Amino acid sequence: MIEIVFSDSACGSLKMAQHYGNGDYIGGCTGVIISKHDGSQPTPEEISVAQKAAEEQNRLEWENAVPMGGNPKDVFGFNLMLSVGDISYDNFVNRRQKTIDNLWSIYPNDPSDTSFDLTSELNETIKAIRERVSQGENIRIWYSNQPDELCGLYWFMSELQQLKTQPKTVYIVKLPEHEYKDNNTVITRSAWGEISPGEWHRYTPYAEATTSVFRQHCALQWRNLQKENAPLRAVLNGQLLSVSETIYDYFIYHEIDAENDEFQEAMVIGRVLGKYHLGIGDALVAHRIEKIIHDGKLSVVSDPVKDMPIYHRRLRKNQVTPLVLP
Repeated sequence: MIEIVFSDSACGSLKMAQHYGNGDYIGGCTGVIISKHDGSQPTPEEISVAQKAAEEQNRLEWENAVPMGGNPKDVFGFNLMLSVGDISYDNFVNRRQKTIDNLWSIYPNDPSDTSFDLTSELNETIKAIRERVSQGENIRIWYSNQPDELCGLYWFMSELQQLKTQPKTVYIVKLPEHEYKDNNTVITRSAWGEISPGEWHRYTPYAEATTSVFRQHCALQWRNLQKENAPLRAVLNGQLLSVSETIYDYFIYHEIDAENDEFQEAMVIGRVLGKYHLGIGDALVAHRIEKIIHDGKLSVVSDPVKDMPIYHRRLRKNQVTPLVLP
């Protein structure tokens, strides 16, 4: 089975899921992220408590997991971030490279990182899928209503139409919008990258075989989006639509407005992502805040923390140019 996902996180998690739970649990190094509202550093005691809780959760997940089987070479990840930027047909790959490079510019450069060649990687991946389809393998696509993943579904269906040999069966698995747990809680996840390795097996029963009509519909939707070629694509009332680059600004302004005159930029971005479940990433929000700074409504107070994204800094509201919700 050829597995298709649309983010690096989902790709890595699904590869692990293939053998997750095999044998006895062997602990290892466990990392945790602790964010404090005042921007202060967590104490060693707080880190220790968080690590122990995470280690226990990992152990229980391993013991309850059902390995999915398969080979990591079965999993193909397309982290194309298709909801953002130019997607026009002409020179598509180079335009994607430019968009991704721009989004990633908020992160610190690591001298050990190798340059990312999207053209070569995408061509090799499509070639490998084409060869396996010609040998009779089926395809399973994991997607959700998250804009990048829904765009990914449409784009990949368009790519399939161009293959000389069509796959016998193309399955789709849509991530449930809500899940109910035994302890009377409701969990909302926006994308497959949020699924841990021990959970993937629970979603395989949701797979549905697609029809050729459905695949043609998805491909047509993608071609229409390419013609419109808007700055962004977003899911509104369940529909994937071309939208303005300002569509998320209201939520950003609203969270900035709730802050004191001087504030941690990272806290605003965290709340925008956590409260509203817009299906977007920190890079897009950070770039929109850069626009607010450029417009003179905010000023940079401190440099970013070393080796952290650019938004790990303090900002100040400019009284001369007050914030106004768009």
